Amino acid sequence: MRGVMHFLRARGPAIVRRPAVTAVSAAAAALLLAVGCSSGDGDTGPPEKSPETSAARTSPPPSASAPPAKGSVKLERTVATGLKSPWGLAALPDGELLVSSRDDGKIFRVSAESGKKTELGSVPGVSPAGEGGLLGLAIAPTFGEDHLIYAYLTTESDNRIVRMIYDEKRPEGSRLGAPDTVLKGIPKGVIHNGGRIAFGPDRMLYAGTGESGDEGLAQDKKSLGGKILRMTPDGQPVHGNPDADSVVYSYGHRNVQGLTWDADKRLWAAEFGQNTWDELNLVQPGKNYGWPEVEGKGDKPGYVDPVEQWTTDQASPSGIAYVKGSIWMAGLRGERLWRIPLSGTKPVAEPQAFLDGRYGRLRTVLADGSDGLWLVTSETDGRGSPGGGDDRILQLRVS
Repeated sequence: MRGVMHFLRARGPAIVRRPAVTAVSAAAAALLLAVGCSSGDGDTGPPEKSPETSAARTSPPPSASAPPAKGSVKLERTVATGLKSPWGLAALPDGELLVSSRDDGKIFRVSAESGKKTELGSVPGVSPAGEGGLLGLAIAPTFGEDHLIYAYLTTESDNRIVRMIYDEKRPEGSRLGAPDTVLKGIPKGVIHNGGRIAFGPDRMLYAGTGESGDEGLAQDKKSLGGKILRMTPDGQPVHGNPDADSVVYSYGHRNVQGLTWDADKRLWAAEFGQNTWDELNLVQPGKNYGWPEVEGKGDKPGYVDPVEQWTTDQASPSGIAYVKGSIWMAGLRGERLWRIPLSGTKPVAEPQAFLDGRYGRLRTVLADGSDGLWLVTSETDGRGSPGGGDDRILQLRVS
């Protein structure tokens, strides 16, 4: 069972890498052991079953505009090293990067050219514990006028989304204005806090949440847990949402940490499974994605099946991005980068894995604006085996 009891386990023997140099603190261990057997961020024991990935799927023939069945990944350079518990990543209009530190509650600016790190400041109210803390980041579409950045964070009472003015003229360490709460009341837990936020092509704000270890919240439309949310930049329900008075866009999710849009503005989401299947979903408004009634492809009326699925030791997906006709998905427990080539809404070939075990746990992936990816590792989050230089931001060339 993918339980938090495995929080203290070393990663399985299938991947042999550099030895661990840090251990999980006794306090963190006690906190997670108290939760019992709910699964966490994806670093747990082997699944109860190991069925073949994408079983019995028939791939459609590639179209003239579809990407090739086989792709490639090349490390262009290591942009930055020495990051502590990095989680969210966002690109400023000038091409510089912002990265959040989950456990420190700080946001840093990273030069995309030199890798120089500049502290913007600490976000007030962050209460890191287990999988919670300072999580996703997003840049307002109106940043050129208002200099607003958005953050998803865990407090003492809930998960919430805030926005802050970024003033680069202020001294280092004090460049963040006071946070303005955009949305509060997202359930929090030691596990399953979701945390990804992104502005869509419609300039609305989307958020992936988790059910905080309480499975029933995923099917409760009145709860913000286990959902994908869609809201205005001010945190209000959007005209055209399934319920005019609610920010809930889709439900029946377990723990969503990946959001991206393809070339046709379709929303895709990556989701942690429990014992058997992790998922890549094509998200449609008002649809039910099954948790906890269905995990993976259940072919049950009333529930939407994922487009792709992976055994939990292969993926445990966090961030995703769309580049060159493919979804690229970062795996935590799986320690690899997955490529899913698409023709419309269908994969044109089996998913292809890259970087297997080379950089350890992979947290966040972001399109770099030039047919490549920024990739953030996650070895210092308490579940990895950090080595010299961890954690890192890498720049990849992909095809």
